[in-house]
Amino acid sequence: MNGVEMPVEVFDLLNGKDLVDKQHEAMMLLTVSEEGWPHTAMVSVGEIVAISRKELRIGLWPDTSTTANVIRTHKATLVLFWKGKAQYIRLSLERLKEMPDAQYNRERFHAKIIEAREDMAKYAEITSGIKIDLKNPKEVVERWSATIEDLLQ
Repeated sequence: MNGVEMPVEVFDLLNGKDLVDKQHEAMMLLTVSEEGWPHTAMVSVGEIVAISRKELRIGLWPDTSTTANVIRTHKATLVLFWKGKAQYIRLSLERLKEMPDAQYNRERFHAKIIEAREDMAKYAEITSGIKIDLKNPKEVVERWSATIEDLLQ
């Protein structure tokens, strides 16, 4: 499937709810460096929230290569593996105003989906994507919840 909307199951994953249940899911956010090389960063369900099937909000750590690349190019591709399918979501990003009173300092971006593509092989099944184990789940999920709240403002 190709289009400008993420599939319903991806929207449900990125809806900002039930973060404890989704804490093991990680994705890749691809950008392009100043030298023209692909740059990959891992992001979690606590840094991205779907506000519709066509739009996302993303909160990135300031002063990282990924953040600098997004500020410079206004482009990124979100790659995730979910429910037996690879998902490639091209994004056009716009920087949101700073929130000086935010509990966790993040660069916030509004992202419009330019293209969403699902991929699966007829001859094989994707059985998992990137999985993580948090070292301090309670603390991290609390931080994610605060970040999601900030992204929705």
